[in-house]
Amino acid sequence: MEAESIPSLSPLIQAADQWGELLVLLPLLVALEAVLSADNAIALAAISRQLREPRLQGQALNLGLGLALVFRLALIALAQWVLDFWPLQLLASAYLLWLCVSNLRASAPAEDAAGEELPPPPGSPHHNRGLWTVVGTLALTDLAFSLDSVAAAVAVSDNLLLVMAGGVIGVVALRLTSALFIRWLAVFRHLETAGYLAVGLVGVRLLLRLAWPALVPPEWALLLAVGLLFAWGFSSRYPSAEARELNP
Repeated sequence: MEAESIPSLSPLIQAADQWGELLVLLPLLVALEAVLSADNAIALAAISRQLREPRLQGQALNLGLGLALVFRLALIALAQWVLDFWPLQLLASAYLLWLCVSNLRASAPAEDAAGEELPPPPGSPHHNRGLWTVVGTLALTDLAFSLDSVAAAVAVSDNLLLVMAGGVIGVVALRLTSALFIRWLAVFRHLETAGYLAVGLVGVRLLLRLAWPALVPPEWALLLAVGLLFAWGFSSRYPSAEARELNP
C-alpha cells in the first residue's frame, strides 16, 4: 500500500511536497532574480545619483523600489496575460533603448588638464532632477526590466506565491546592490557606461522576442555579454585626488 492512499497521510505528504518545492525553488528564483537584476541595479544606481544628496538618493531608492515592488507583484499576478501583450513589451523595449542612448550621450566624462577622466560632480546638470521624477523613473525602469525576469521566473515555477516571494526577495536584494553601485560608480570610470550598454542589450532582446523570435539569444549568452561588460566596467578606476595633486 502506498502512503498516498491513506487519507490521513495525504495532507502531510502534500505539505511536504510544497515545502520541498519551496526549499528547492525559492533559492533558485532568488538567484535568478539577482543575476538578471545586476544590470538593473547599476541603472537604478546611476538614476539615483542624479540627486545631489546621499540622503535623497537613499530615499529615492526606497520609494522607487517600493513602488516597483507593487508593479512587480501585479505583473506576476497577471503574467499569463501581460507576457503575451505585445504592446507592453514593445513599450518596455523602447523605454530601455531610450534610457541607454540618452544616458550614454549625457554621461560623457569630464577631463582634467592632463586629460584624465574625472568622476561627474554631484552638482552637474546631469544631477539636478527632482526627487519624485527620479522615483518615477526608478519604478518604470524596474518594471521594464521585470518583463524579462518575471518571464524567466514563471518558466521555473507555476506556483504564484512562490514566484511572488522570489520577487519580493529580489527587490530587497536590488535595493542593497543599488546602494553598493552608487559608491562604485564614483570609483570606476567605465562602470556607468557598461551598465547602460547592458540596459540596451536587454531592450534589444525584448525587441527581438517580438519581431524575430528565432534570433533571440539564449539566456546564457545574455548573461555572458553582461558579465563581460561588467568586467570591463570594473577594469579601470578614476584617478584619486591625491594622484591628481602629485601629477598636476
